[in-house]
Amino acid sequence: MQLISDRISRVYSDSLEETVESLLQSLGKLNRPYLTAIEEKLLGLIEREYGVGD
Repeated sequence: MQLISDRISRVYSDSLEETVESLLQSLGKLNRPYLTAIEEKLLGLIEREYGVGD
């Protein structure tokens, strides 16, 4: 199981759209070690869009 921060780091780059960058920053500030179902879906979608999903 990958850490949230590791998943965010794999996607993060200078060429992200502003909305995606803001979402990743928000997910990175969470004070819990898991994502809710909707957060997981959003991060998974971003990973697929940027070609870094599992």
